Amino acid sequence: MLVDFNFRIIFEYLPLFLTGLKSTFLISVVSIILALITGIIACACRISGIKTIRYPAIAYIEIIRSTPLLVQIYFLYFGLPTLGLRVPEIQTGILALMLNSGAYIAEIIRAGINSVDEGQLEAGTSSGLNYFQRMRFIILPQALGVTIPPLLGQNIVLVKDSALLSLISVMELTRCGQTMTSERFMPSEAFFTVAFFYMCIYFCLKAVADWSQRKLIFREAY
Repeated sequence: MLVDFNFRIIFEYLPLFLTGLKSTFLISVVSIILALITGIIACACRISGIKTIRYPAIAYIEIIRSTPLLVQIYFLYFGLPTLGLRVPEIQTGILALMLNSGAYIAEIIRAGINSVDEGQLEAGTSSGLNYFQRMRFIILPQALGVTIPPLLGQNIVLVKDSALLSLISVMELTRCGQTMTSERFMPSEAFFTVAFFYMCIYFCLKAVADWSQRKLIFREAY
């Protein structure tokens, strides 16, 4: 199949794909940071005993997790202007990725916190530690080792989901492939190149995940 590929056209459009790669990278990094912040806040609200912040957090998490990301993107893209909010496409896409991934991150963090044995919390309480000290010295260090691998996995999903932003005309990798296809009618070459760059991003993130499993996960002492 590669014999019939027109690699000359791929190299001709390489600057466009590199621009799309840069855009995908920036969108992903900003979305990941904002999603982590959103997830931490949503998790803190969900495990809180205050009902006025707990129930809205539960509603946000369940609504996001029960609806497709594409529907959420379209809802924000077409819904915000009806409210008088003119948000550029790239900011709309980042907002959608942030809200979507933040809900899953909240549940990942909550699962990590719930994995800590209650006996350790009781021991911390009997030792005179307050809530924040228990979180800092007992819960979070152990929850960190549990949540890092799934968090990195969620970040990989977010990067691949950024391809959906091409449907609202954000010039990222997939949109670059669509542009090349519409101009040169070479979908095989276009999306082969798109897939290659996504694979490069995936293996870079996978290397980070493997490194974290070796270095950052708390393991039992020998």
